[in-house]
Amino acid sequence: MKRRLEGKVAIVTGGGSGIGEAICKKFANEGAAVVVVGLESDPVRKVVDEIQMQGGKAIGYLGDISHQQSAEECVQLAVDDFGKLDILINNAGVFPATSVLEDYPVDAFEYMIKNNIYSTFMMTRAALPELQKTRGNIVTAGSEAGWMGIAENTPYGGTKAFNHAFMKGVSTEQAKHGVRANCVCPGPINTAWTHKETGPMNAKMEKQNVDGPPLGRRGTPEEVANVYLFLASDEASYVTGALFFVDGGITNSKGTPGAEVPSHLRREPEGELNLKHAKDGNTKIREEAAGTMVITD
Repeated sequence: MKRRLEGKVAIVTGGGSGIGEAICKKFANEGAAVVVVGLESDPVRKVVDEIQMQGGKAIGYLGDISHQQSAEECVQLAVDDFGKLDILINNAGVFPATSVLEDYPVDAFEYMIKNNIYSTFMMTRAALPELQKTRGNIVTAGSEAGWMGIAENTPYGGTKAFNHAFMKGVSTEQAKHGVRANCVCPGPINTAWTHKETGPMNAKMEKQNVDGPPLGRRGTPEEVANVYLFLASDEASYVTGALFFVDGGITNSKGTPGAEVPSHLRREPEGELNLKHAKDGNTKIREEAAGTMVITD
């Protein structure tokens, strides 16, 4: 049977950890040549090596793609090495703080604007000329937080709401070129972001991430990657401007219905990907990706 992304070329931003690692490995397993994108401190090289050891095609790009020059270099690398670009996955994102709004750190807000919004804008802008040539598609990371109000996550949700609206606009504008654009909107996923030891959530938030979804557990990075795979593939040829929620039902529920789920139904599926970097997400302000959004001479 032909693999679902055979012959396709994909860029995956934030590809070195968490959901991004799963997307890269899933796409490579399905035949895509993958550009794994991340910061210097991300395990990009390890993910590339792990894909290549399994017989897949992958190269890495290290840089701050919230800057125009880096975004354009990343796209050019894909074209230079693999000849074209079919898929852009705007997965890169940060989650540096939780707090009520009146106490929310201003530097954390700016960090999210830069790395959750500017990165999506710059990569989309840089990739479109190539995607128009291949009638390719874009899938961007949204979130349950961009759809509903979550206490102490208000600024983060605002950045994700931008991605939702941005992809809808891109889908309408670029349809005349045959380019599709969609969002995957994860709920609580088992990565660094949803554990109090590795991210900004406290114990109460962590418990809500298990008891809030009607399925009674966090999702896995691979479960999210499965939806990215569908949307990026030709099987989704009539899907554009859509928000796909991968959230265990949390956006449709009220209270903590997951607390009623018996333990044997809370087990995460084992999956098939060998994921090693799920807990390496960007949950603190990193100096290499901090600063203002516009660089002047």
